[in-house]
This record gives sequence, C-alpha cells and structure tokens, in this order.
Amino acid sequence: MPLHHLPDNPSLERLRKQAKTLLQHAKAGDPEALGLVAEFHPRPPRAPQLSDAQLVTARMYGFASWPRLKTHIETVARYSRSPHQVEASEELPEEFLRLACLTYGADYPGRTGEADLLLTRHPHLSTANVFTMAATGSAEALADALAANPGLARTQGGPFAWEPLLYLTYARLAAPGRHLEAARVLLRHGADPDAGFLWAGLTSPFTALTGAFGGGEGDQPPHPQGAALARLLLEAGADPNDSQTLYNLGLGGGFADDTAHLELLLEFGLGRDRRGPWRARLGPTLQSTRQLLRDELATAALRGGPRRTRLLLAHGAEVDGLGAHPAYGGRTPYELALLNGHIEVADLLAAAGASANLKDLDAFTAACMRADAEAVADLGPAPLARALAHHPELINRAAGQGKTAAVRLLAGLGFDVDHLHGSTPLHDAAWNDDVETVTALIDLGADPAVRDTRFDATPLGWAEHGGKHRVAVFLRDLGTPG
Repeated sequence: MPLHHLPDNPSLERLRKQAKTLLQHAKAGDPEALGLVAEFHPRPPRAPQLSDAQLVTARMYGFASWPRLKTHIETVARYSRSPHQVEASEELPEEFLRLACLTYGADYPGRTGEADLLLTRHPHLSTANVFTMAATGSAEALADALAANPGLARTQGGPFAWEPLLYLTYARLAAPGRHLEAARVLLRHGADPDAGFLWAGLTSPFTALTGAFGGGEGDQPPHPQGAALARLLLEAGADPNDSQTLYNLGLGGGFADDTAHLELLLEFGLGRDRRGPWRARLGPTLQSTRQLLRDELATAALRGGPRRTRLLLAHGAEVDGLGAHPAYGGRTPYELALLNGHIEVADLLAAAGASANLKDLDAFTAACMRADAEAVADLGPAPLARALAHHPELINRAAGQGKTAAVRLLAGLGFDVDHLHGSTPLHDAAWNDDVETVTALIDLGADPAVRDTRFDATPLGWAEHGGKHRVAVFLRDLGTPG
C-alpha cells in the first residue's frame, strides 16, 4: 500500500485520534486495520497497544517513529506563517511592509501601490528598521545597522514575522532600490540564503528564491531584480530544488514557455540530491529531487512547453516519469501532450522514446484538441456522444489553453460555448488576455454577461481584475457588462 500524504498544517491531536481509532479497529479484528498493522509495523504484535498504533500511523505517513512525526508537526508550526491573513496596522512601518510585499492570498491590483504612496508621504519609512531597509533596498542604512548588530540579519519581525531577506525578495515597490547590494549586505552578515516560511502550514517552503521569482496562482510579478537576486542566493548556497518556485512558474498560474528560471536552477543543481535545510526539516513530506524533474516534464507536456521539454530531456528528465500532482491524472508526459493537443511537445517526447496507444474517448479528445476534424469524423459518433454527456468541459479546456481552432471545432460538434464549469470558456480566455480566442467565442455566440460560480463576475470582470488589458478593451468596446 502506498504511503499516505500528511495533510497541510497537520494537527497532532487529530493524528492521536487517528491512532486511537486504528487501535480500536485492530482490537476488534477489522481486516483493514489489521492489514495496516501488518504492513507498517516492523514487528507486528499479537495484541497491539496505543504505542503500536502510533508507530503504524507515523510510518503510514513516511516517518520512522511517532516522535519523529511529532517533531515534524512542531517544525511545521514553527515555520508556518499566514501573511495573507495579517490585518492592517496603525504602526506605519508595519502597515508599509504589509502592503509592500506579496502575500499569496491577499494580493490585489494596486496593493503595493498603496505602499508606494505611504513611502512618498513618509520617506523615513525606508529606514525605520532592518525590515523596511531590506524591502526598500536601502543598502547603506542596512550596512550601518548590521555593522552595529550583525544578528539583525537573521532576526524575525515585521507584520509577517519574517527575516529581512524575505521582505527584500517579496517586496514589489515602484521606487527603485539597491536590492542586490542590500541582499549582499544581509548575506555577508549571516542571512540564510534558504530563508523561508510555510504558507499557512503548506509543506512546500516559500523561500527567498520563491519571492525573487514570483509567479503563482495570482500571476504575481517577479522582483524587479529577480534574476540577479536568484543567482546571488544560489551562489550563496540556496537549494535549487525549490518546489514552490517550480510550481509558481509551472503548474500554478499563467504559463509561458520560458526556460530562464529552469536554466538557472539546473546550473546550480536542480534534480541532484543535496541535504538542504528544508529537506532536513521536512523530510519525507518534500518531493524527491527526481520527482521535481518528473513534475516539471509533466507540466511542460500538460501546458504545452516545447522549450522546457527540450531542456528537461537534455538534463535527464525521465521521458515516461509520472508527475505526482493530481492535475496530471496519472498520465505520462506523452499522454498529457497528446490529450491536450500539444503536437510539438508530443513529437519531442516520441523522439525521446515515449509511446502511447490512445483509444476511444482519449483518442477523440486528442483529435479535438489538435483540431483534427478528419480524425474526429473517422472515430464515428459514439465518442462524440460520450464526450458531450460526460465531458462537456472539453471546450473550456481548449479555451483556457488558447486552442482557438479546437474551440471552433468543438462548438461545431455541439459543445456549449457558454458551458459553466465554474467559469465559462470566455472567462478562461479572458483571464489569459487571449483576444483571438475571445473573438472566436463571441463570433460563435458566447454570452459575455454570464457570471462565474466562484466570484460572481463576468469575463470582463475577470479581465479587469487580472489586468488583462487587451481583452478588457475588446470586451468594453462590445458594450459588455463588467
């Protein structure tokens, strides 16, 4: 039986109750409970005690013992931060930092602009403390402060209880600062290049590297000096196997087939085993370095990234390795490329030795996503009927991936251009600032007044909120509601 995944922000009390329940069921002769004891206990006892149930529970989650599981939970609690939940402060330095930095949960257009306005009105904020010095890139003031007290380089404080290096890399201010020089000052005085936190207990560390690169589900911008800061951190010893950076610039948020961050991380050892501090702290809850590369290749196949595919294959990514995230659906990279109509990626994977034999509905999906009307017709009416009945969201997927020709083909086959799968195809295309697909959907009769089920917003509302200016102008010119 595979190991279980420990939930984010785990509760020790809940795990204690789980162990007690396991013990009760095992004593009652429940076959499943006895099977767990037999599989995960190194010496299965005839009459299990609570300590045995706790050991089995720990080993089910990949920990060698119950004390090690407890230590892990204490570690998560120690490093957990929820910057998106910090409330406004009457203390100007605290409020300035709260507004100046990415929080991955409370970020909205204009938020950091409010910090810029505060700084304009109160210039002294740039040197109020080591945290504001770091955020504003006030290198000279920071050097003076650390010369007097080097320990400030690793002290935690400010609204998010972060180290200065995190305020530096997560700040997004319009005013130029000497952030690279400030980072050198911090590192020279003992700042940790692997500084980070666990966002709301999520065991994928948000590190200083993560902050420099930006990205994520809100398409947060990189730091203005992000590439140079990232190289500086890596040269100082930061672990290149940074899972949150990879997610933010890969599976999470918008996707561009850009390889700059991957090239930099690979240069410093992405995919090679090393004992970084976060791996020492979080142990089995972190993905292996090999799995990180598997996920990256799966992402390139799922999202359509031929440049990333070439780079990853050249650096030894397993052509048939399975990504761990549920978004990959247990599919190989080649299957993902075929099912999403990414022909160039599929050809690269096939040339590297990948193979697949898609049948029935999978073959129909692949043909539609590559806009192959002839192949769709050759498959006959049965797969179309099944897809319309069970996968009407196929047109949403095509719109979200910018497959305009596939959208037109699917609409012609009877798929609803206003299908509400949380959002409509028009919402998904608007969020991508994809004028071509938005135009096609409008031509096909899509209704721009339909509201999504999560935010109760129209496609124009999505475009305006996300700063997708081209689509916003296009939809406003049509007179569509906001």
